[in-house]
Amino acid sequence: MVDDLYQEIILDHSKHPRNCHFMGDANRHAEGFNPLCGDKLKLYLRVEGGIVKDVSFEGSGCAISTASASLMTESLKGKTKEEAMKLLDNFHDLLTTDSPVSQELGKLVVFCGVKDYPARVKCATLAWHTLKSALNNTGEPVSTE
Repeated sequence: MVDDLYQEIILDHSKHPRNCHFMGDANRHAEGFNPLCGDKLKLYLRVEGGIVKDVSFEGSGCAISTASASLMTESLKGKTKEEAMKLLDNFHDLLTTDSPVSQELGKLVVFCGVKDYPARVKCATLAWHTLKSALNNTGEPVSTE
């Protein structure tokens, strides 16, 4: 069943997150916090020539938050800032609208069931809102509230 596969991918990424480490040579970073669930995230980017060359995160959070950050980091490498922002918009639409699922989301479609649990949408989008702050180099902490 598709739901079982999606659940399996989310559990795998929450138990074994990819790109979960400090990045000493990051040239952009941001911090995010979800007070509702207690998720905390530090996101690190190395952007060169307008391209996301590397991305990682550190933090603690629920399974949805951790899996979202992990899958997001896998999806961003090699993308331009504009492509990353479009991916963010498509991901947000996946969780908040009934729009057709964008093919550009790839593995991120595993989060399609999250929209049925409104309190969990903030968990899934925390890393993405933090990404927006990091890409824009604002230095402002991000809160889901």
